[in-house]
Amino acid sequence: MKYCVVFTLLFAAILFFLPKSSAQTPEQRQYDIVIVNGHIIDGAGNPWYAADVAISGDQIAAIGDLHDARAKRVIDATGRIVAPGFINLLGQSGISLLLDNRFLSELSQGITSEITGEGTSVAPQNEKTLAALKPLLDQYHLTIDWTTLDGYFRRLEKQGTPLNLGTYVGAEQVRRAVIGFEDRDPTAEELQQMKSLVAQAMQDGALGVSTSLIYPPGSYAKTEELIELAKVASRYGGIYGSHMRSEGPGEMEALAEAIRIGREANLPVEIFHMKVAGKSRWGNMTKVVQTVQQARDSGLDIAANMYPYVASETYLSAYVPEWVSDGGRPKLLERLKDPAVRARIKKEIAVDDWDNIYFEAGGAEHVVLLPNSPNLKQFDDKTLAEVAAAWNQSPEDTIMDFIVADDARTYTVDFFGSEEDLKTGLVQPWTSMGLDEKEMALDGPLHSPHTHPRAFGSMPRFLGDYVCDQHLMTLENAIRKITSLPAQRENLQGRGLLKSGFFADVTIFDAAAIADHATYIKPDQLSTGVDYVIVNGQLEYDQRKLTGATAGRALRGRGYPRSVD
Repeated sequence: MKYCVVFTLLFAAILFFLPKSSAQTPEQRQYDIVIVNGHIIDGAGNPWYAADVAISGDQIAAIGDLHDARAKRVIDATGRIVAPGFINLLGQSGISLLLDNRFLSELSQGITSEITGEGTSVAPQNEKTLAALKPLLDQYHLTIDWTTLDGYFRRLEKQGTPLNLGTYVGAEQVRRAVIGFEDRDPTAEELQQMKSLVAQAMQDGALGVSTSLIYPPGSYAKTEELIELAKVASRYGGIYGSHMRSEGPGEMEALAEAIRIGREANLPVEIFHMKVAGKSRWGNMTKVVQTVQQARDSGLDIAANMYPYVASETYLSAYVPEWVSDGGRPKLLERLKDPAVRARIKKEIAVDDWDNIYFEAGGAEHVVLLPNSPNLKQFDDKTLAEVAAAWNQSPEDTIMDFIVADDARTYTVDFFGSEEDLKTGLVQPWTSMGLDEKEMALDGPLHSPHTHPRAFGSMPRFLGDYVCDQHLMTLENAIRKITSLPAQRENLQGRGLLKSGFFADVTIFDAAAIADHATYIKPDQLSTGVDYVIVNGQLEYDQRKLTGATAGRALRGRGYPRSVD
């Protein structure tokens, strides 16, 4: 039996015999929502306690014995845990929420806030950045009518969103806006333009500056360039978030680079989806966490987020060396059609002397293809080995031909890691949870039957499998990792705790039933166990059904609305 089941039954028995207070003052108030008979886990890591929660407007109004309180809606949470709303510390929904803002995949997991903007971001936008987005915009008939982050947030507020949303400004985004897709250093004037764009985004409410250093053109940036951009974010109280330059053979050097940027720019560091990629390197998570801990012990505020899976999702175009993408998608496709260039690329794919995702996955049989083009849908969920056999050619040639056939828009799921490395990372007190996915739906433009299960299953998988079944940590500590810890990391004032006066972001779930059902074969499956989700005082998810409320808000960083010279 799950220890969380025993935990819940014990709580229900204790609750039955608890004496009721005779105090009447708070009970006589009229509230919007009262959650009664709940098992409170406040998000701070404290032991659970029995209490009721009252909500008025967008705030938590009272916590205590409120069994006689009057309210427009009373939710009986007997046998349930009442926790702060879960925070997804790395999502990808900045653009997708404009196509379908229901957020079913995240609300069904208990998520009330998402932080987005990994290397690229929703702003700044100009002709150069929009050119790269054109295929996506054309496919969904979407118009980007903003240039700054403030403009995006205004559109978000006008449209409405069920979730709270905050974002970094991407270092790659400002590089695209100024330099484009060229593999070169910025001139002094261009670097100043990039710094100005970061400053503007920070004043508009960006939470920090971020990098995705494994993908061109972000990978073309040298450390010194990133330090200069991070210094700007630091002036506004921001954070440096990074998909590091390597998660494979160069991981320790990449981690050292992130630490150097944090120290020289004088700002906190957040490592995105920390992992150890490649079977030959399994076991190295111990070295990674030791290095992070040593940096913390020396005074650097560095932490990381993870997702609870041993497979990742990325572009198939990332399987070729980064020089192939110099100049953007048109140049990439042109090189892949040139026989002489293809011969060089094929040789480089076949060796493990660079951050080679193909090798990190363990070969063609461990890479699953997720094509975009309808003409290639017969290969959905087929391995690279299977497609290579069908095309009667090598996996290396298949990689290049498939990229060309799908206009460089194929995703892959590759099995990179080990369970032991994953657990070693998850138990660290400074790791939190990030899905690394955009919101998904079961129908409409954002429905995809072929994606990564983390989109629908991350939080319940973490709580149900790793916490309740495998006893990796206490439930209280697990809740801290997905509530107050990420709120603290991003300076989300008034969020992340169940506390009077805080925003009423609340998740009510059954610890005995919470479980993920999304798999690599059928990833579009809702999790179970989450009963209610409240965002800023409004019920967004009610017994496995969306209410249609859009109570979410823009989460702006410390630089808004003040400015720094």
